[in-house]
Amino acid sequence: MLASLYIASCKTPEPRRPKKHSVNNFYKEVIAENKKLNALEKNAIEARLKKDTLHRYESSARGFWYTYVNKDTVATQLPVKGDQVTIDYVITDIDGNTIYERQTRDYVVDKEDFVPGLQEGIKLMKKGETVTFVIPSYRAYGVTGDGNRIGINQTIKSTLTLIEIKKLNNEVK
Repeated sequence: MLASLYIASCKTPEPRRPKKHSVNNFYKEVIAENKKLNALEKNAIEARLKKDTLHRYESSARGFWYTYVNKDTVATQLPVKGDQVTIDYVITDIDGNTIYERQTRDYVVDKEDFVPGLQEGIKLMKKGETVTFVIPSYRAYGVTGDGNRIGINQTIKSTLTLIEIKKLNNEVK
């Protein structure tokens, strides 16, 4: 009898289980918070652009703003996926402070890694045009920055000239 009482009293308590959090709810909360942050950044950018009385910025459907420095009203050819373009560009912060000096490079449209906002912006340009793009962080380098000079959640500005559009014959589109 004493042995059975001893065995019953030595029973270890059941460990407490962690609360179950719905993964879907977590992602919904993160998405909702990111939408709020993106809206704040968008409003701040729009307020800054309204103060720039020298330029008229257009809002793109792809989440960035742009203004033409040099616009070609005659040419019709726009770069498409697989075209190789030669571009000249500089990247600054929203105040115009240089982050990356002017550089020229070849870029294959939608086939190479590049700033997402600029990838889309290039497809709006014709040969010889120069456009200034204002790209919010969520269309540039986002919450990570570029790991070098572009900071976390940093809006960037880039003035880009499309020098050449070359069709690549061996490209499957």
